[in-house]
Amino acid sequence: MHVHPLITDSATLANLCARLADAPFVCVDTEFMRENTYWPELCLIQIADTEEAAAIDPKAPGLDLQPLLDLLVNNDDVLKVFHAGGQDIEIIYNLTGKTPYPMFDTQVAAMALGQGEQIGYSNLVDSWLGIQVDKGARFTDWSRRPLDQRQVDYAIGDVTHLSAIFPRMLERLKKTNRGQWLDQEMERISDPANYANDPDLAWKRVRISGRRPDVLGRLKAIARWREVEARAKDLPRGRIVKDETIADIAGHPPRKQADLAKVRGLSATWASNDIGKRLMAAIEAAEPLSADEMPPREDRKPGLGKDGALVADLLKLLLKIRARDIDVAPRLLARSEELEALAAGQRDQLAILQGWRFDQFGRDALDLVEGRLGFGVLGGKLKMTRTEDLA
Repeated sequence: MHVHPLITDSATLANLCARLADAPFVCVDTEFMRENTYWPELCLIQIADTEEAAAIDPKAPGLDLQPLLDLLVNNDDVLKVFHAGGQDIEIIYNLTGKTPYPMFDTQVAAMALGQGEQIGYSNLVDSWLGIQVDKGARFTDWSRRPLDQRQVDYAIGDVTHLSAIFPRMLERLKKTNRGQWLDQEMERISDPANYANDPDLAWKRVRISGRRPDVLGRLKAIARWREVEARAKDLPRGRIVKDETIADIAGHPPRKQADLAKVRGLSATWASNDIGKRLMAAIEAAEPLSADEMPPREDRKPGLGKDGALVADLLKLLLKIRARDIDVAPRLLARSEELEALAAGQRDQLAILQGWRFDQFGRDALDLVEGRLGFGVLGGKLKMTRTEDLA
């Protein structure tokens, strides 16, 4: 494989992208910093097919990234391959308003091949190629210039290894007829809605006790205000106000701006400055959370009584057994909320009762819930027993 020197000029990048546009797939990775900013600071982009690989410096003066962005989000003929690509995709979405499509995530694919739910990149490379990845540059400051050759080599290795792993992984999926198992997960990951970061939903990330609609309504308003402030200043949201402080303000709102001086976690200057004024305006404009926005109670799921909770536990045991038997990550077969819905009597619009999931797990899950399947112990080992066999 030909590895290019670090790309810092537009003509070289455009020529590379023109060649890669004819490739069946490209592997993509990014290096970024986000400790001191709201928006992730893109510091390096690595890309490779089976013939060539390169690292691109997005911080190079005058570099036009458009040919690369077009390749990633406007060329549906080239498959984009990532490993645990959520944050890489977020960066691409922030730059373009689109997500790469079509795409393939090797961490997700590993779930269908018995490698666990969240295999790390180093373990993936070791298991497929027998190569121990040099982790020395992992915690480097990618925003500093110049980058030394060791940093660039480390970064490019992420995509050159991936370009060797992906065809092997694809072949294994074809041999085991498990490629279709991944379609739904890949579609979910590539959904732009996952990366929109709606300020009106920011409150859901904040831990708070209690379920009073007025408190949650204030939390929603304050979290939205913080998101807007953080974006405008390009600062991490925690640098504006920490989570515990906005939860405290939501539960015990100040009556006037001067009272902000008494709030733990805020500077006394907020009692008279503009940001304090904007915070008070958000608090005063807050409305109680509507009934359809209220989060479900964690101590009891809707429609799931005590017996239903026990049935859900049995379904989780069945899931663990089936996942072990077919060597697949349990989360790829079913999610906890689906098992609870099945135990509560729901039958419509459940993924586990459709397609391959029904064949591999859903049929047995339905039989267990409806009394046609039970657990037994034979020779000291847990075994599934059908009621007709007992009869």
